[in-house]
Amino acid sequence: MSSTKSGKAKGRRLQNWTADQIRKLTGFTKPDEIRPALMGEGGEDIKLSDAVRFEFPFQVECKNAEAISVWAAYKQAGEHGPHEPLLIIKKNNHKPLAVMDAEMFIAFVGDKHDFGK
Repeated sequence: MSSTKSGKAKGRRLQNWTADQIRKLTGFTKPDEIRPALMGEGGEDIKLSDAVRFEFPFQVECKNAEAISVWAAYKQAGEHGPHEPLLIIKKNNHKPLAVMDAEMFIAFVGDKHDFGK
């Protein structure tokens, strides 16, 4: 397999994994509700229906590579539309990581949990 094909396959696996995680989180399971973008399709890497977007208010960019410019990739995620950017990154032999605005993270987690208060 060429390095280009291998890289695209790695990217596709991360997109599929991310879509599966969003399905588990939200409970939306229909193919038209949450789907990875097709290769060459513009915009965010995970396509969400309006109903899903209400529960999961992010536009997702996935990067699966050994070297990632986090700031450039996060900027790219923000250019896909009006929703909060979420960058999912992964490299070989490491777990995927989520990168998002820290203030949004605190607000989002705070809205979902009362932390024993």
